[in-house]
Parts: sequence; structure tokens; C-alpha cells
Amino acid sequence: MPDAPLLRSALFVPAGNARALARAATLKADALLFDLEDSAAPGEKEAARERLRDHLGGTPRGRALRVVRINPLHTREGTEDLLMARAVRADAVLLPKVSGPQDLEDAGEALVQADAPETMRLWAMIETPQGVLASAAIAGIPGRWRPGALAPGPNDLALSADLLVAPGRAELMPFLGPVILAGAAYSVPVLDGVFNDFKDEAGFRAECAQGRAMGFAGKTLIHPSQIEPANQLFRPSEAEVAQAEAIRAAFADPVHAGRGVIRLDGRMVERLHLARAERLLARAALAREADQSDQEFPS
Repeated sequence: MPDAPLLRSALFVPAGNARALARAATLKADALLFDLEDSAAPGEKEAARERLRDHLGGTPRGRALRVVRINPLHTREGTEDLLMARAVRADAVLLPKVSGPQDLEDAGEALVQADAPETMRLWAMIETPQGVLASAAIAGIPGRWRPGALAPGPNDLALSADLLVAPGRAELMPFLGPVILAGAAYSVPVLDGVFNDFKDEAGFRAECAQGRAMGFAGKTLIHPSQIEPANQLFRPSEAEVAQAEAIRAAFADPVHAGRGVIRLDGRMVERLHLARAERLLARAALAREADQSDQEFPS
């Protein structure tokens, strides 16, 4: 997915928490997920929405994508959330508990009627078994409303299937696999789910490494302390970059002109490895540019 945005770290920010909103502007996440659903109690949703409206309307845009997680669209709160996100020109709307493509089509139609900017996108939370089964249809929606990202919700999925999830998440793999496959099939980035114990840095790092190996583009986060390790672990390592550069240089050597397979450091390398190397180098360049930008404008 060479054209996908950089999504190593996507931090949930409770929209009803004024302190969290103020701090969000200083954070170095790739995306900020302003949450109007789970983090706002039923009696607090209107106040949270207006607080978020004021924050997004009055805070300069930084590097991070601004994404608003709304309440279910079929509720009054969800409709008002969507209209607010459109008014403040959020980069995307994150739909909760998407169970099929119709959910995105309904939200897309509402945004069109609200004259949303052409750049605005929809993201989909996959939090139910129905959503997992429909993930290919969700990711494959043609046109503008193909989701900008899929985000499985491990806590909701575990609850829905009465799973007892142990370290390593073997119990969740039947639920995560179809979503990852759907994203790969339709070039939609998939974000790994949250890691609940933000004080367990070793466990978090292990899950990030596992998630990257599985093909996730990045990770949704619940605490700012998780941003830096996620940014680090979801970018190509120096060793990976060096190997990719060696593959690119080898195929660029006139000696190998026109060849589909060459020998490099004692192993056979095909042009599919070159394509993978080019994609990795492009991702590394994006990460490097983002990290340099963060260093130029410290918190």
C-alpha cells in the first residue's frame, strides 16, 4: 500500500476531557482519534461534542490526522456528531461497530448531503463477528467511500465471542485474520487494536512487533506514553532499510539488466523482492520525514 498514509500510532482522545484535548495538540501521533462514543457517558455526549467542536475549530492543524469517532449513525447523537465533524473539516470520521458496507454507504450519503469536503474519508471499526465476516465487502466498497482504514476492536470482539484472551492473542487470531486479509486485498490499511495495560511497556512492545509482522499498518492507542514505541516499532528498522537498499542497488546494476532473478549475499532474490523493497523504502522515507518534522517542532 505505497499510497497509504502513515498510521503507526493512532491515539484515542476522549472528547469530553478538556485536559486531554489540550494535550493532544502537542503529541506526536500519526493520527488522533477524538472519541465521542465510548468515552462520553449518555448524559455527557452533547457537551463533549461541543467541546470538541471548539477545540478542532480553534486549534491549528498539526501533522496528525484528525479523526472523529462518532456514535452510531442511526442515533441522534451519531447524526449530530457527523455534522460536527463535517463542519470542522475533520480528515475522517471513524464509524463504530460497522457490520457491513451499508453502514459506510449511509454515512457517505449523509456526508454528501452535508456537502463534506472531497478530502474527507470514512474509517471503520470492526467490533462484531458480523463485521469480521463482512470485512472484505466493507474494504471493497468502490469509489470515494472505500474506508481509509479498518480498525478491529479486540475488547468488543472478545466480549462478543466470550473469549479469554491470553498474552500472544492466539484466541483472537480467527477474528483479526479476515480483517487483515480484507485490507491487503483492497489496499486499505488496518490498525491493530488497543493494548489495555499502558504500564506494561514490554507487553506493549511485544504486541506491536507481532502486529507489524502480521501486516498491521500501526496500532490504536489508549495513552500518550504508547506513541513513541508505536512510532518506532511500526517503522522499518535500519537493518531492513539497508537490506532493501542493497536489493534495489543490485537490480539497478547493469550486470543484472533484464533479469528476473539474481543472487545476492548467497540467496536468490526475485523482482517481487524488489517491489517489496521499494515499498519498504517508501514507508521508511515517510516515517523519517514525520519524525524529522516532530523534532523541528518539539512539544
